[in-house]
Amino acid sequence: MSEATVKAGVIGVGRMGRNHARVYGELAGVELVGVSDKDREAAASVAEEFDTESLEAEDLLSVADVVTVAVPTQFHAPLVRSCIEAGVDVLVEKPFVDDPEVGRELVREAEEAGVMIQVGHIERFNPAVQGLTDLSPDLGIKAVDAQRLGPPIDRQIDDSVVLDLMIHDIDILLSLVDSELDFVAATGTHDGQHATALLRFENGVIGRLTASRITQKKVRTMNVTAEDCLVDVDYTNQSLEIHRSSFPEYVEKENEMRYRHESVVETPMVESGEPLKRELRAFVDAATGDRQPVVTAEDAIRALEVAIRIDEAVKATSQPSPELDDVEGMEEVAEW
Repeated sequence: MSEATVKAGVIGVGRMGRNHARVYGELAGVELVGVSDKDREAAASVAEEFDTESLEAEDLLSVADVVTVAVPTQFHAPLVRSCIEAGVDVLVEKPFVDDPEVGRELVREAEEAGVMIQVGHIERFNPAVQGLTDLSPDLGIKAVDAQRLGPPIDRQIDDSVVLDLMIHDIDILLSLVDSELDFVAATGTHDGQHATALLRFENGVIGRLTASRITQKKVRTMNVTAEDCLVDVDYTNQSLEIHRSSFPEYVEKENEMRYRHESVVETPMVESGEPLKRELRAFVDAATGDRQPVVTAEDAIRALEVAIRIDEAVKATSQPSPELDDVEGMEEVAEW
């Protein structure tokens, strides 16, 4: 691809797709040449808002260099295949596809066609996560605890809470830990709106992930226990805190002995910024520079396989059962 203005398009103009259209219009060296959606009125509205064209998907692919696919997951595969056939580099929202084998087929087809696929695991572009990633080689990670919680939302989401929310933290955990999984257990509420998973890697690192659509407070955090420190990551505030050198001691105050525990807290400078803008900038730069994207389709397939494994364990253990005292059986299906 030449260094001339990159022509970008968006297929699917729901909440996420609309934001992609906005950001493409703001990026230097990028022209938003069109948007497409089955809902033609929605497409026309977004096109008018961002001063571009409302086009059929086929027509958009004939004029675009890069596109975002931001439609429901079940439609990802055919649209990504259309992008490959048109020779258009594509960023597809997570989860990549609903079947890992279909994802591998798309990877093979894209490689043969010389088309790049990036998957929209946007938290990789959160400045706090990028700071953690820079630190991780020197940490000696022992355990990771992530919470991605929030109140009920007012729109229909077909994906489970694991595939919709937890998959973000699955992807980050897999990117931090250079080892294969050897144990997965999970459970959740009967309505499928709250789930917790426990993972262990072959190198001994433990991960605990919780995702919820029913918690009446938005929480987006990750705590990393390392050999000589604890790293707190706040996705929302885009901040990092490193707790080191914990000193327990007894002190006398007002004729009483009191226990206190003090530690040194480091707050690394994190350059704030909109993760979506960073994600699309990286996507366009990788496409124009013929480089591997930050989040590859292979990365996304691995995260998807773990998410499916967790989802199956959640479904197996979260249904009401009259045999609740069958602990051995529950553990067996949870480990799957």
